[in-house]
Amino acid sequence: MGFLILFITIILFFFFCANIFISFIKKKDFPKKLLIATLSGFVVVSLIYTYEVYFFTFSEVDKKYTQNGPGPVISPTEKYTANAFYEPYGGAAGGVNVWVEVTYNNEEKKVETVYYGDAKSNFYMKWNGENRLYILNDEPEYPNSNRSIELEIGKEIYHENGLACKSLLMKDDYETCYQN
Repeated sequence: MGFLILFITIILFFFFCANIFISFIKKKDFPKKLLIATLSGFVVVSLIYTYEVYFFTFSEVDKKYTQNGPGPVISPTEKYTANAFYEPYGGAAGGVNVWVEVTYNNEEKKVETVYYGDAKSNFYMKWNGENRLYILNDEPEYPNSNRSIELEIGKEIYHENGLACKSLLMKDDYETCYQN
């Protein structure tokens, strides 16, 4: 929806520029309605962008076509359970995202997303102590593709694109946010 509005706004901007040029040459009235429409389009696009970046939550992840990944992986004292899920995107030429949810078993099944990134061929999770989850997400043939990290549950999260790190709605949910 946002891209459609952006596209229409850009077209309106070009028409506006052409009409300004024509109005100066032919001494016609200034195109006020076109100016208002163009400015309105820019405002709407700016508001959509601001909303998408600064009001991000993991609830916006499209879970319609998800597949279960590795897991469940239970912490040593069974306080937490980690599950991974795969989210295909882009059709046949697309890829797969992976996200990891940690369930707090002793807190009325509270579920928190702690990891979100592009899935690589080598993926697994293991607990390094009670509160530390190690996530290996790597493509061995491509050295720059390593998205592996160890997270302290309840304090740290990872979001590959950084949307969770910029989100005003999520800033109080963690102490440290990592991004690629």
